[in-house]
Amino acid sequence: MPFYHTPLAIGLSLLHVYVWWRVVKQGMAPGPRRRIVTGLLIVLDLFMVAALLLSTRMPPSDTLWFAWPGWVWFGMFFYVVLVVLVLEIPRLFLRGWVRRDRDPDENGISRRQFLARGTGVIAGVTAVAAAGFGIPAAFADPRMRTVRIRLPRLDPKASGCRIALVSDLHLGSLRGRGFTQRVVDMINDSRPDIVAIAGDLVEGTVDHLSDAVEPVRELRSTHGTFFVTGNHEYHYRYTEWVDYVRTLGVRPLLNERTTITHNGGQFELAGVLDPGALVEDEKGPDVARTLRGWDKERAMVLLAHQPSVVHDAAAAGVDLQLSGHTHGGQIAPFNLLVAATQVAVSGLSTQGDTQLYVTSGAGFYGPPMRVGAPSDITIVELHSD
Repeated sequence: MPFYHTPLAIGLSLLHVYVWWRVVKQGMAPGPRRRIVTGLLIVLDLFMVAALLLSTRMPPSDTLWFAWPGWVWFGMFFYVVLVVLVLEIPRLFLRGWVRRDRDPDENGISRRQFLARGTGVIAGVTAVAAAGFGIPAAFADPRMRTVRIRLPRLDPKASGCRIALVSDLHLGSLRGRGFTQRVVDMINDSRPDIVAIAGDLVEGTVDHLSDAVEPVRELRSTHGTFFVTGNHEYHYRYTEWVDYVRTLGVRPLLNERTTITHNGGQFELAGVLDPGALVEDEKGPDVARTLRGWDKERAMVLLAHQPSVVHDAAAAGVDLQLSGHTHGGQIAPFNLLVAATQVAVSGLSTQGDTQLYVTSGAGFYGPPMRVGAPSDITIVELHSD
């Protein structure tokens, strides 16, 4: 379980108290209806806390009864809190109007109750609309994207090499073997030369999720499948996952590189550990060590889960970095925070002379919702001109 789930659960429970005070307590008179709504809010909070604290500790089959309502409510509650917080601004300007209220209107509703109920309606409609749009988008098959990237240093003989970049499946309580199989079939149908798995494959241990990952064995490409760790692998005994993917015919690149010979032309493919790998003897991504001895006559493609590694990649002269991690923001307007904290959110960009491509990921993390950030698998076509 990610270490931050416990403080997150506490913080979200406190936000439930805030929403109850602002919408329920101020909007409803004491009585049975308010007690029912209060009880419902408590139950939803308990489901969400259970999803955060227990869903990755147990087999998925044992968690569905609380993981589904808990994670769905997590996504909806995000929008409820967002709306309630935003509406605090007009409330400030209406404080005088509320204080001048002497008598309820003909329906027995005070101005304070009117604002609280209005806030609740707007928040509820927004949350339901976001769920109605975002849940189907999250469970839809990832779109297949093709991006043509020019690497001037690429051997012309290797031009046209196609890398299937897939990241952030986050297999766990809500996505399992069936989803993995669909992703594998989509990649195989694209007939890639290389498959690159850019981390965050799982949300749980090998004991619980090996069957969900097993279809990865069926990936087919000219030069094989390569894997780098994401930050989430380190929450679930990552060495076991590294050993397990090897049994599936996948080669981990853990601060390592290999030479790819494609149609007689050669380029280098390297992979680095995630910055979250500060465990045991691992010290995170070491681009300098990984590229030591690199013949710079050959183009270098670096696989790194987090886009932030591009700073080291650019300093080392890497031609192209392929990353995931961001989910494209996953849930707007959360994408604004992602954009403020990441080098790039999605797509192709540059850092000095190094090109960076970030996939939006194939799955989702946490709430089963994608709003404004559709999932994808990207076919990266390398060209010399």
